[in-house]
Amino acid sequence: MNYLAHLYFAKPTGASCFGNLLGDFQKGVDVKMLPNAVQQGLKTHIQVDKFTDSHAITRAAKQLFSPSRRRFAGIAIDVLYDHFLIKYWDSFHTTPLHQFKRSRFALLQDSLGAMPTNMQRVVTAMTTHDWFATYESVSGVGLALDNIARRIRFANQFTGSEADINKHYQELESGFNTFFPQLIAHISDVRGELH
Repeated sequence: MNYLAHLYFAKPTGASCFGNLLGDFQKGVDVKMLPNAVQQGLKTHIQVDKFTDSHAITRAAKQLFSPSRRRFAGIAIDVLYDHFLIKYWDSFHTTPLHQFKRSRFALLQDSLGAMPTNMQRVVTAMTTHDWFATYESVSGVGLALDNIARRIRFANQFTGSEADINKHYQELESGFNTFFPQLIAHISDVRGELH
């Protein structure tokens, strides 16, 4: 799952938001030195990723991407699932998305100084430029994925993932709508950290 989904599972505190995003930036971080609330958020992040990556729907979704892009299909699915979460937000959360984003962005900004440097850069860019607004459209998802492809440090054919998404959009969307309620139930059972 990508950043919006991880924030969805965070408690409405700076420490929890920090921890729920830290999973993508924890390399070199002494997790045991972090406050317990941050560690708990990180554990939730790990559970979300573990459930998502091992789920049959996610594995099937990756196979819908062309062979030349399949190596990075997990990245595409992560961003695309944020798109679907935005599209169906009102089905999954009682707080309107614009209020949720404003609140979580403020909480992340408050915790910025405690974050690893690379996480500070990403969180600053995400909150300043509201990446989630980009994810509202498939073209925005495609643009985000092409930007990721350019940042990969070796030659790849990941650019153009939007074509695969458009080709299989209904199947991917249906998969998300089956998968995400199962993820919510799983995280509620495992961590009890849902709001």
